[in-house]
Amino acid sequence: MGNITPYIILIIAVVLGTAANGFAKSAQGFTLMIPSAMTAISIVGCMYALSIVMKNIPVGVTYASFAGLCIIATTVVGIYKFNQMPDLYTILGLFLIITGVMIVNLLGKSN
Repeated sequence: MGNITPYIILIIAVVLGTAANGFAKSAQGFTLMIPSAMTAISIVGCMYALSIVMKNIPVGVTYASFAGLCIIATTVVGIYKFNQMPDLYTILGLFLIITGVMIVNLLGKSN
């Protein structure tokens, strides 16, 4: 795999993880069949994508990047789809998550 390919697959995992979170919210405690099925499908796809990424990027870096980006993306979905506006402390926390993901990927050693 090329240097950029694992990161492209990581973005796919983030998209699938974010979709799973949105579908889980819409499933209303897994009482609705279609959103529940979409949650399960997107989670399986997400985990498959992460398993491919972990062949090339260390597990800690992979998961830190995935979790941070998925949190940010899910927050954006919450704002647009569910009208859930974050407060000042949430925004500060999200900024710190973004900073942490950048430090892990740009300054951390991937051995």
